[in-house]
Amino acid sequence: MKTCREFIWSCSIFATIFSIPLLSTGCNKDAGSQKNDVAYVTNGIASFWVIAEKGAEQAGEDLGVNVEVRMPPQGVTDQKRMVQELLAQGIDGIAISPIDPANQNDLLQEIADNSILITQDSDAPDSPRECYIGMDNYKAGRMCGELVKEALPEGGEIMLFVGRLGQVNARLRRQGVIDEVMGRSDDNTRYDEPGQVIKNEKYTILDTRTDDFDFPQGKANAQDAIAKYPNLKCMVGLFAYNPPLCLEAVRDAGKLDEIKIVSFDEEPASLQGIIDGTVVGTVVQNPYQYGYESVRVLNALANGDKSVIPENKIIHIPARKITKENVKEFWDELKKLTGDTEQKAPVETKGEKIEIPAGKESASPAKEKVSKSNE
Repeated sequence: MKTCREFIWSCSIFATIFSIPLLSTGCNKDAGSQKNDVAYVTNGIASFWVIAEKGAEQAGEDLGVNVEVRMPPQGVTDQKRMVQELLAQGIDGIAISPIDPANQNDLLQEIADNSILITQDSDAPDSPRECYIGMDNYKAGRMCGELVKEALPEGGEIMLFVGRLGQVNARLRRQGVIDEVMGRSDDNTRYDEPGQVIKNEKYTILDTRTDDFDFPQGKANAQDAIAKYPNLKCMVGLFAYNPPLCLEAVRDAGKLDEIKIVSFDEEPASLQGIIDGTVVGTVVQNPYQYGYESVRVLNALANGDKSVIPENKIIHIPARKITKENVKEFWDELKKLTGDTEQKAPVETKGEKIEIPAGKESASPAKEKVSKSNE
């Protein structure tokens, strides 16, 4: 008969032997038994990112990937916190839109060291990212500049509005507008500092106003420009939420017939404005495809397939110009992709009426959005 000590020792050996395959199964991913976990990290909360989220979730469903979407409400600090939480979870790959790439080198390097890093929407070309997925923001800015010239064939005073200029996409987009309106040659390395008037014989770009994703501040910027510049003829919104805020300010001032609005992205209020004739047109990206392609590429890289990365490490998704001629067709296409046929519902944010799609998260910076799919 075994002593108590011998019995315990035998049980320990038995447990150890039978735990080995279980531990092995838990630590090694097998394509046939376990899904990859990837994350899609935005630069804020906005309707644009809701569309991208739909694309990321659809890719997760199509490809069998666990997808987590993170939308930081308070800028760089929240984006860093979210990324580090994801890395602590052992995420297989992160597609990020860097808010301030020049000052986020350490964070981007941390992602690359511990996971797979790609950029989307806004690039960080000096980072160790595997690739960038998005449009050519400088060319898209020039397309927006073409709309400005169509709106003001005789010239006039123009004001630009954007969330922040620390992002590469915002700087390139803005510079593209300026260069097109000023009749300059292509040069995506050129940069006109904000705070100075830029003019030629026909057009005057008065300034660029930023709001750091603060919607009430964005509307206040538009109201201030209308009050300060009585000869203002065109307002250009470079982030999705800027044009609707400009439109509200112009409508409140009773100047819909005097001030033209040129838009960026596919905010419902901007598309409706094109239909109504209160917005000249918009240059749209393809956020749905940004989300879908990001998940597809991360999943392939996590499986060891580097053939998805082009030689120049850039996957460009072309921008499109939307005007009265094609807006209804585009909007119908967008609704089919997102499955969103609901009407817009007004919500109150700090005393300002902001419209968002009914049933969706508010794009207010006061909220943090986290979503998961296929988990």
